[in-house]
Amino acid sequence: MEYSKAKQNDPPWDLLFNGLGKKTILTVNSLGAAAIFLIETFILIFRPKQVRAIVKQVLHIGSKSSGIVLMVGLFTGMVMGLQMYYALVDYGSEAALGSAVALSLVRELGPVLTAIMITARAGSAMTAEIGIQRISEQIDALETMGINPIKYLISPRLAAAIVSFPILTAFFDLIGLLGGYLTGVKLLGLNQGAYIYRVYDSLEWVDIYGGFVKAIVFAVLVSTICTFRGYFCHMQSKSRGAQSVSNATTSAVVLSCVCILVSDYVVTSLLM
Repeated sequence: MEYSKAKQNDPPWDLLFNGLGKKTILTVNSLGAAAIFLIETFILIFRPKQVRAIVKQVLHIGSKSSGIVLMVGLFTGMVMGLQMYYALVDYGSEAALGSAVALSLVRELGPVLTAIMITARAGSAMTAEIGIQRISEQIDALETMGINPIKYLISPRLAAAIVSFPILTAFFDLIGLLGGYLTGVKLLGLNQGAYIYRVYDSLEWVDIYGGFVKAIVFAVLVSTICTFRGYFCHMQSKSRGAQSVSNATTSAVVLSCVCILVSDYVVTSLLM
């Protein structure tokens, strides 16, 4: 009784700092658990009999996401060609359209938009699938049979993401350049040779390499966040059952998109 009265009489800043302290501890615990989860998942990729499972996940994460990635890439390139053409024509520099489209796509928009599209389509599916397996006790059944669920469920998805993200990023860049070509050359009358020459002349190996590095970083982040949220959805304190899967899926997609943008800035600053 005396303790509760003392707690009620605490200054408001004490309650604020207590809340911040709890949030900080929970965040650090989650980051530590996710790091251990990632390390164990990565190590188990190299265990025997993983190739077939990885190929299956490449089909799900990579191949089945190619349609939406190509469509978004095409219209992104077309919009960039349209906007940049009218921005450059005011300065008499419309011949530089190829350089502007190529550098913007390869350095930034290609890796970022590809990762976001895969997160929306495959990342959410990963979280929901693993979360349903958790609440329906299928993961517990695997552990009972002596099967490591991380090796069986998580490692193939991480490996498939590392393979799929750079490939789909390359497709996005290529189709985006085509979209810029269609807008600039076919619709607005820019010289075809000038566009192609500017694309070829402006791109350097460091630009392409940087885009692939970002794609791999995004692959690790997205696959780790989505599988981690699904695998531990049953430990949420505010929800149970199907609602926990729903909350885990939503938070995984939102957190993945935020981490994509934050890590994009970090990787860009390191590569500059």
